[in-house]
Amino acid sequence: MTSPQGKFSDAADLLDGAPLTGTEAHGKHLFLRFRDADWVHIHLGLFGKVAFGPAPAPPPTDTVRLRLATGTDYVDLRGPTTCALVTDAEKRAVHDRLGPDPLRADADPDAAYRRISRSRTTVAALLMDQKVIAGVGNVYRAEVLFRHGIDPYRPGRDLTPAEWEAIWADLVALMREGVRHNRIDTVRPEHTPEAMGRPPRVDDHGGEVYVYRRATRPCHICGTGIRTAGLAARNLFWCPTCQKP
Repeated sequence: MTSPQGKFSDAADLLDGAPLTGTEAHGKHLFLRFRDADWVHIHLGLFGKVAFGPAPAPPPTDTVRLRLATGTDYVDLRGPTTCALVTDAEKRAVHDRLGPDPLRADADPDAAYRRISRSRTTVAALLMDQKVIAGVGNVYRAEVLFRHGIDPYRPGRDLTPAEWEAIWADLVALMREGVRHNRIDTVRPEHTPEAMGRPPRVDDHGGEVYVYRRATRPCHICGTGIRTAGLAARNLFWCPTCQKP
């Protein structure tokens, strides 16, 4: 392990040569365990990137915060918001401040609903609040609300238990499929390009979606123009007909 950029050098020196013994993710936070209880906490933020490649690794650029290398492969971490060596207690503190993650087996959706059902904040903003639910992100936020006909500006306290149960189950299924295929697809089988006879989506983010990054284009279901607006520091997308207040 090395830190070509120098910002993680002290920790990298302590861990250099130590075996990687485990990995764990919670929302947007990644934890790498070395030896028995040495954890590296990583959060990419908006600009962090991870690059993988076969050995031998090329000379690192000065933006590489962390490089992991073996005899066969290497991994470079560039521009993360967080890259820190943490203790078990510090790791637990990160978990404690995060909401349930639909991708984790130990997730408790009722914990998220307790927060949502007491809040006047819009459900779209709550889905992006990592203290409420971890890891959903902007694409899944827009898409799951469309799939369940939920107005993104509805206050969280107006979301019924049945609606939340359906949203949570959908997020679990969609996000697991996204991990499995390394691609976000949210349209149901009857709304795929093949089923509808429409051109496939062409976008750097890939995947077939209903509303995300489709502002002003016609809704696949009703033909209404998709709308967009800023909400919770990100662009929100929704169909005003399919997601009536």
